[in-house]
Amino acid sequence: MAVSDVTNNTAIQDLFNSKVQDASNNVGDVSKAATGNQSLGKDAFLQLLVTQLKNQDPLSPQDNGAFVAQLAQFSSLEGINTLNDSVNAISSNFSSSQALQASSLVGRSVIIQTDKTMVDTSKSLTGAVNVTSSVGNVTVKVTDKDGNLIKTIDLGAQGAGKADFIWDGKNEAGETVDSGTYTFNATTKNDQGDAVVLTTSLPATVTSVTLGQNGGEMQLNLAGGMGSIKLSQIQVIGT
Repeated sequence: MAVSDVTNNTAIQDLFNSKVQDASNNVGDVSKAATGNQSLGKDAFLQLLVTQLKNQDPLSPQDNGAFVAQLAQFSSLEGINTLNDSVNAISSNFSSSQALQASSLVGRSVIIQTDKTMVDTSKSLTGAVNVTSSVGNVTVKVTDKDGNLIKTIDLGAQGAGKADFIWDGKNEAGETVDSGTYTFNATTKNDQGDAVVLTTSLPATVTSVTLGQNGGEMQLNLAGGMGSIKLSQIQVIGT
């Protein structure tokens, strides 16, 4: 008469179910780390790999090629994390260096492309007209904050490049005007006799520096209510 050990079979089944449940819980815990606001990091990846090895089918173990591929993925993940840390460190050092460089400009004069600047008429102002091609005549009209014409500077014929000019702070009558914000409008004429507006480069004084936010470029705040410019817009740094 055959006797079946039902108790023993039940115990084995319970043990098997327990192992399966443990494996499921382990995988579930790791899966939670890779969902929501979290990303699958190297620790979670390694836990998944170990859990997979511990609970693989003994009769059909994982293929060697697949295992090597997973290890390669883990190595790539580790390398990417290290690279990210290095790039973040470089970015932080660059921002600090840029902030130090920009702070040294406070109180100094810089040359930027603009048509308006704060002028101290007790001394001469030197600016430049950006000429794109050879022209027959270039004039610079200086106007005050109310739009009144103060001075017309005739530069004559100019070749392509920068045409420097000097304003001594005086009007057409030879009188020194008040210090303040002045606009410099440079023009020439084309072959048809039509007026062509040219850009000017003028000095401005840096009063403060605003650090860039979220990777943005630093801003240099200028004297005389001229607003701010990007650090990259500076053409020349003066004294």
